[in-house]
Amino acid sequence: MKKNLLKLLTLVLALVMVVTVFAGCKKADEETDAPTQGSEETPTETQEQPADEYKPSAAQLLNGKEWGKDFTELYDEIGDKVTIDDVQEDPTTGLAYVEYEGKTYELGMDFLSMAMVYKTAVPENSQYETEDDVYAAWWKYYMTRWNYLLPEIPLYSNEYYDVYNAQIKGVDEHPTNPYWGPAKALIDWTSEKTDKDIIIGNTTDLSGKFRYSNFGGSNPGASDLDVDNLINGMETVATTKEGGFEVNKTVVKQLDKVENEDGTLTYTITLNDGLLISDGTPVTVKNYVVFPMVFSSPVGVAAAGKDHQSGMTLEGFKTFNTYDGTEGSGTKELAGLRMIDDYTYSITVSADYANYFYAISYAGLSAYDVSLWIGDADVKDDGNGVYFTDDFYAKEGDKYVMADHIVTASQNTDTTYPYSGPYVVKSYDSADKSAVLELNPNFKGNYEGVKPTIAKVVYKKIVSSTQLEDLKAGTLDVIAGITGGDETNEALALADGSDGKYVYTHYSRAGYGKLQFRNDYGPAQFTAVRQAITYCLDRASFAKTFTGGYGGIVDGAYYAGSWMYKAAVDQGMILNAYATSVDSAIEVLTEGGWVYDAEGNDYVEGVRYKKIPGDIATENDINYKSKDGAYVTTKVGDDYYMPLVLNWYGTSDNPFTDQLMTGFASNDNVIAAGFNVQYTIGDFSPMLDELYQAAVYGYYSGSPMYSVFNFATGFTSAAYDYSYQMTIDPAMYDDYSAYYIKDQADIFWLK
Repeated sequence: MKKNLLKLLTLVLALVMVVTVFAGCKKADEETDAPTQGSEETPTETQEQPADEYKPSAAQLLNGKEWGKDFTELYDEIGDKVTIDDVQEDPTTGLAYVEYEGKTYELGMDFLSMAMVYKTAVPENSQYETEDDVYAAWWKYYMTRWNYLLPEIPLYSNEYYDVYNAQIKGVDEHPTNPYWGPAKALIDWTSEKTDKDIIIGNTTDLSGKFRYSNFGGSNPGASDLDVDNLINGMETVATTKEGGFEVNKTVVKQLDKVENEDGTLTYTITLNDGLLISDGTPVTVKNYVVFPMVFSSPVGVAAAGKDHQSGMTLEGFKTFNTYDGTEGSGTKELAGLRMIDDYTYSITVSADYANYFYAISYAGLSAYDVSLWIGDADVKDDGNGVYFTDDFYAKEGDKYVMADHIVTASQNTDTTYPYSGPYVVKSYDSADKSAVLELNPNFKGNYEGVKPTIAKVVYKKIVSSTQLEDLKAGTLDVIAGITGGDETNEALALADGSDGKYVYTHYSRAGYGKLQFRNDYGPAQFTAVRQAITYCLDRASFAKTFTGGYGGIVDGAYYAGSWMYKAAVDQGMILNAYATSVDSAIEVLTEGGWVYDAEGNDYVEGVRYKKIPGDIATENDINYKSKDGAYVTTKVGDDYYMPLVLNWYGTSDNPFTDQLMTGFASNDNVIAAGFNVQYTIGDFSPMLDELYQAAVYGYYSGSPMYSVFNFATGFTSAAYDYSYQMTIDPAMYDDYSAYYIKDQADIFWLK
């Protein structure tokens, strides 16, 4: 079974209204012999190779192959036959292997990510006691593989400080953290200010997309997301302060789970009595089913301009997703979603997704005003699943009438449509990007049963350079996410010298700044190159300098405060810290075949080259060149020689880019190892086009150039990890938040 995990993540987060901003197994009693460390460039099946045999990258090896025809996931072939107890761990590297039909296979990222979320049942007589233990073990192997392949290089992870007006009480008892920012935490706070309000600032603009901050895009603005969290709610499954999932008993009277004989999974949810949205209208199951229905339909797709596929895990989704109101276009009913009565609904998850580790998230829906999404249309259920009345699909010409309604309604910033969260939008000023929110009198409480007491929330645009002055002037009560040496020092000095007028809390960031690669293009497609870059960088010093001493580094795509990371450490996780060493960089480059000059002679000095046999070279390999054209792939006989040149794109007016100019581009170790780094400094949208290698924003020229980019990433849920974004499926390479990486260990050759 093939699973599109990135889209699954999108679904999960949409259902519970959590949106991303951007991300040893217990030693067996008896040691088993495991193969030595493999590589991306070695065959999936472990076997001896002549030392001089060319080792293609996965991108080269899979060139021209079709997903689902010429190759398939290793998981599809043997995943159901392997348990966590079958895994052998290389005691030196921590890499994972399994024996299958007398052969040894190295487990790749796609396999491990699938196993992590779909193979967490505790085997009989296992060394593991709980599903959490099994999950952590798979996660450990996955992160070890990630650390080996290095699809990106984490360079700094900040320590964040939030500074408050001390008239805001409860911060000490209910502090913010990476998963629980001020917009969520304030539900536990009180205000001793005269008007009982709180003024929150953010450096990003409010756009007014509050109803569904992710509507029409992938990454909502932080400000819009904050307001979204304040005005939308009554979710059946809540994201907790710790970043996990929990049934919201304020909303849910009863939740039953049934594992069906056909492999599907059914959750039945009964709502509590007396739930009301902000205008006093009683809440029924229609308020919950309307959102996933709309954004699983062609109408919702037309409105958003992209396919959100909110109900993709549900039985009957595929045929409902194509139904356009005409006979034969699909199925009118969404079979996996049922309205049993006014206060009870059920969700049936297809067998492909049913054994998901975080399956409880499937039962998570939030309440919305029905007319917000479907106007005067209605939702019905005659026993075969929920469906829309025909007027939902009405058209004028080729356009859905309801799509226009959805677009307009989604941008509504008054009380035309009522709200389900703790607050309602009282006013929104598009000129100064500010909003005023007031208490929703009908809100019953969050998942802990807590109701807000702060009467008014003012959310406004601020400027970092003047935010402390705003705080002192009383025009701001909270400065969240202060980081960096100078800003942090100034903020702490203000608080420490204020005689208790201001207080602060701090926490480690769940995320990091990074160098990200196109792992299917140029030298960056080779694991040895990415490892060598990491060895060349002094990441600890880089992080210390960039964060002003208020931060550090991580060695994988994880948050050090997450439960799975702590569990994996307890299980003996082995991660290479890539201590700065130009000798180590040269060693891995040499082993990786970067031992030639442009004429195919032995490397002596300057820029290294790698021989690529003519019968395996891709068009991109043949045409690869430096940005300035001084270094090109040369042809000698039937072979090609690729220069070790990295074309890097950094964003302008960015201190991260500024530090990378010396820490990366002109780094003495990088030069000594035989690299040449060339760069362009420009705007964010053109950089995305270069990463996509597509004119999404109208900038891509049609010829790839860049393979290195600087980004930052964050994790807004402990349940979220990068496994969801890793796949070798080429169809996934249309979103920059999915890695451009293929792990050869995931390929199981059928012929």
